[in-house]
Amino acid sequence: MLASIPTCRLRDMFASLALAASLLLGASQPSQAQGTTTTAHALRGDNMIVAVVNNDPITRADVDNRRRLFALSTGLPTTADVLDRLNSQILRTLIDEHLRLQEAERRHIQVQDKEIAAAIGDVEKSNNMPLGGLAKRLAAAGVEPRTLIDQFRAQIAWSRVLRQEIAEKGEPTAADFADQEAQIKAQTGQPEFNLSEIFTSVSSPAQDAEALHFNDTIIQQLRNGAPFPVVAAQFSQSQTALEGGQLGWVQPNQLDPAVLRVVQEMPVGAVSNPIKVAGGYLIVTLRAKREIGRQMLTIVNLRQAFLPFTQTLNPQAPTEQQLAQLAAGHRLQQSAQNCGAIEAANAAAGNVQPSNPGPVRLEELSNPPMRQLLTQLQIGHASDPLPSPSGIVVIMVCSRETQNVGIPSHAELMDKIIAERIDLASRQLTRDLQRRALIDLRG
Repeated sequence: MLASIPTCRLRDMFASLALAASLLLGASQPSQAQGTTTTAHALRGDNMIVAVVNNDPITRADVDNRRRLFALSTGLPTTADVLDRLNSQILRTLIDEHLRLQEAERRHIQVQDKEIAAAIGDVEKSNNMPLGGLAKRLAAAGVEPRTLIDQFRAQIAWSRVLRQEIAEKGEPTAADFADQEAQIKAQTGQPEFNLSEIFTSVSSPAQDAEALHFNDTIIQQLRNGAPFPVVAAQFSQSQTALEGGQLGWVQPNQLDPAVLRVVQEMPVGAVSNPIKVAGGYLIVTLRAKREIGRQMLTIVNLRQAFLPFTQTLNPQAPTEQQLAQLAAGHRLQQSAQNCGAIEAANAAAGNVQPSNPGPVRLEELSNPPMRQLLTQLQIGHASDPLPSPSGIVVIMVCSRETQNVGIPSHAELMDKIIAERIDLASRQLTRDLQRRALIDLRG
């Protein structure tokens, strides 16, 4: 259905923010000096208004909290001189967030508190934290928990605004698909690039020098090891920020000529210098490259049965129920003669998890032990029981084929068309909002 198309593209919208939160959870406790600095900020008057966006104020505290969140996420020292260098770009980012939230309100789009609470709960759960633990950790690091909450709210609301924008243009037509397929066929054999991006908007020439300086700061941290998805989620002003800056596979004709010239010379894993593009600057990292239409991969079709534990596994002291599930896994390994038996065992265990995870691209698996298992496991033979904290998994490979996956499927073309529409809509609508806005900068 049309309303669900952008949702597929934006299904991982919390992933990058969750990663940022995860890094913050592991941050060391603030030193006494950091605590003193925070107190000093309060004494100076953090409630001072530094900008008003269509009657919505942005305070010094808003800027300070967001720049601290950025510094902590990327590994920057939280000294006064470092934080002060972030001020201009942070303020522009907050201005855009206010404009986007105001547009969502104009369209009667609301983000419920329970949605944000659920997202934060997921972050806490994935980091084995008690309820409310994330807020305490952020506060201990000198960051108001509201800062992360505001980011969640703004990104959820904006994604819904863009969903409306895309829906108004209708579903991709047969002509859209034919055009995409023709472009890919015409470029067969040419290089294709898997890219991630960080986009910084520049709305006037007066902001150019500041934007360049900010980009240089970002690049230095990226080259020092700061995770690209975290930085993109915090500060990229492209809609791909929702997915950690991931553009995915793009063809040469989809790239700005200036970006293409840089990407063609980059080694895999490199981070570019700032690239001047329409509306601002772009930082890209090259994740992989291949030839269009000529990517041979091993596609594995498998089935898995999950036998759940009633409580989290302690490997040193397994419960009777966990030992019983392990024994059941061994019996399944010995008795299963085909993939249908694995499916039946999974259904009998009452799982909501599907037995069939879909086609698996063997070479793209990021888990080396699992890649090795799926490579070596004989077709039609069940694996040894594989323990996890929550249960036992038994896997069977049903087929293993080499296919040319360089020609995208209909679903992949759909995602590609929608992604392009989302990004274009985000940039155009943001520029329109900036032009129409009454923005009063006060310091």
